[in-house]
Amino acid sequence: MHTRLIGQTRVSAIGLGAMPMSVLGHMPDEAQSIRTIHAALDAGVTLIDTADAYTPSHDQVGHNERIVAKALASWSGDTSGVLVATKGGHTRVPGGGWQVDGRPSYLAEACERSLKALGVEAIGLYQHHRPDPAVPYEETIGGLRDLLDAGKIRMAGISNADPDRIRLAHEILGGRLASVQNEYSPRFRTSEPEIDVCAELGVAFLPWSPLGGISSAGELGGRFEGFGRVAAERGVSPQQVCLAWELARSPVVIPIPGASRPETIADSVKGADLTLTDEELALLG
Repeated sequence: MHTRLIGQTRVSAIGLGAMPMSVLGHMPDEAQSIRTIHAALDAGVTLIDTADAYTPSHDQVGHNERIVAKALASWSGDTSGVLVATKGGHTRVPGGGWQVDGRPSYLAEACERSLKALGVEAIGLYQHHRPDPAVPYEETIGGLRDLLDAGKIRMAGISNADPDRIRLAHEILGGRLASVQNEYSPRFRTSEPEIDVCAELGVAFLPWSPLGGISSAGELGGRFEGFGRVAAERGVSPQQVCLAWELARSPVVIPIPGASRPETIADSVKGADLTLTDEELALLG
């Protein structure tokens, strides 16, 4: 599989977004989740994205991180080259709701929990999950910088950030911002300016929901006709065409499609080796 860079770390051009393993209405059981991660690793994936808030309920914080840790520990191959990215700052509350907490003190607590859940001494890539309107952004990113300086995390990233916040985080972190994780897909293209800023700064851009959300991935061949047409002509899935289209957008883009079945991720990663022609890219827009 082709590779790309996050900071100075080389990873597979397509990663695995592990969110569906913990927060979907009908979650796969743990064994199936682990098989899915193993299938990704078998296919050459070396980037796994998770978060402490990817959990079925508020009292199981770190659920997804623990599954990832178990999968890595039980895989038969060498995991030394696998980068696990997790996030903090998005919280779960009773009743299934979500809140945010951008206080540096909370990020420090969340990071410690994630270290324990993942079973590591330092987190490969730790990302602030979502801005907290009650906390100045520079204070939150200052907390992220403290974790980086303390060696608790090896690389720092942000998520759900606009261009101004990307530039601010890059400045506060002293040029050490490694990644930005925003939504981007055929149906959600408003992150184009953020991709351009990341390309300018040399920061990896990790599209979440790159297929438009796990529930609508199958719509790619119908609702977005061009993807279905190119897929039919190439003899590949619309999902592969979608991921190849995103990879063609910029060399800093590294999609992280979600998957809950081994077959799904095994198909998606083939998009990393699919090169679209200029004519095909013009059709897809």
